[in-house]
Amino acid sequence: MTVHFIGAGPGAADLITVRGRDLIARCPVCLYAGSLVPKALLEHCPPGARIVDSAPMALDEIVTELRNATAQGLDVARLHSGDLSIWSALGEQLRRLDVEKIPYTVTPGVPSFAAAAAALKRELTLPEVAQSLVLTRTPGRASAMPEGEKLATFAATGATLAIHLSIHVLAETVAELIPHYGADCPVAIVYRASWPDERIVRGTLATIVESFAETPMERTALILVGRSLATDDFRESALYDVSYQRRYRGRGE
Repeated sequence: MTVHFIGAGPGAADLITVRGRDLIARCPVCLYAGSLVPKALLEHCPPGARIVDSAPMALDEIVTELRNATAQGLDVARLHSGDLSIWSALGEQLRRLDVEKIPYTVTPGVPSFAAAAAALKRELTLPEVAQSLVLTRTPGRASAMPEGEKLATFAATGATLAIHLSIHVLAETVAELIPHYGADCPVAIVYRASWPDERIVRGTLATIVESFAETPMERTALILVGRSLATDDFRESALYDVSYQRRYRGRGE
């Protein structure tokens, strides 16, 4: 048997990969993070599947479920929200499975920052405005930040920031960013991107705390900061310039 770790996407049930959907459909056991994964995805499970909400479970309990499925020769669909490469607790599960020699696969999913950018209808990297995107967070109960990964360090680059798991410290985050981006820097807060109750609050570093107070949100809200969020005066990319020759374009001189 195999444990299939699947990125279930940011919220909308149809924002899952075809591979992920098909894996769910053929696994007789499904563990899903019920607090973040839409239950509509469970409709892809085969009839009679064992479906377990892992939200209230500790790591040992999750591994026990995977071990028991292994003993019974049953494949498992293990659903995580967003994409598995960031803040998914994937690493600790894989480490346990490696020790127990339980085979697994990993299928990526649509990350929350991509869904947020789509909701805003913005490209986060614009020519000569921003060419880097930093995915980061602030310290919390789950884990501290490594010494070299301070928010101010990333802010000094001027890159577009996607700040996760930090809406509860919005005021402190804004205060740390203003010296680097300026009070007029655009900010957007996207709550539950792609879910039916998605909400967006836009502003600047000077106004966003007050605007947010009028529309309070919790937990699954992403803070995006950077000039690319509101800049329309930027140079067009050379990629589609008529004079830009590349091997796939096939233009003559």
